[in-house]
Amino acid sequence: MERNPARHRRRVLLGHCLRATGSAALLTALYFLAPLAGGFGVLTVLTLVLGLAAFGVLTAWQVSAITRAEYPRLSALEAMATAVPLFLFVFSATYFMLSESIPGTFSEALNRTDALYFTVTVFATVGFGDIVPVTGTGRVLTTVQMIADLVVVGVIAKALFGAMKIGMRRRGGAGHGGPPFVDDEES
Repeated sequence: MERNPARHRRRVLLGHCLRATGSAALLTALYFLAPLAGGFGVLTVLTLVLGLAAFGVLTAWQVSAITRAEYPRLSALEAMATAVPLFLFVFSATYFMLSESIPGTFSEALNRTDALYFTVTVFATVGFGDIVPVTGTGRVLTTVQMIADLVVVGVIAKALFGAMKIGMRRRGGAGHGGPPFVDDEES
């Protein structure tokens, strides 16, 4: 343990922030560099299902890790910074491949940036209406994302928050000597 607790807290905070930023940056790079050719078909649907399964496994592992973490709040934030982009990129890649394979599925052709934009507007429930699914396949896929969004926002966020609370109780709450702005119990 370092002699200067404030310095230790800053290092811990910096480490969590760097890992969260690095994870999001790596996932973004993978999304934009991944070979997403081949169109939309059984393989694309299987990839979507496997991507969502990977998201579930990652989230379950993160929930377990948060309960054991030295700084559960920071670990929960770091988990969200990894899990949410993964979830969004899985759907973005699927929308991109669908748009490439079946032109006219959306109100306009989607490149990777457009597919990500559409995914985020659906996730955020903003729905600007500038890009909309036009075909049945596009609408079904968008409906699947909307249902999955509710699960992510409701169930997954609750699980991460619950794991954070368990981790904080396990550590004894406010008396653990951690950074007051990240892990002490709220007044």
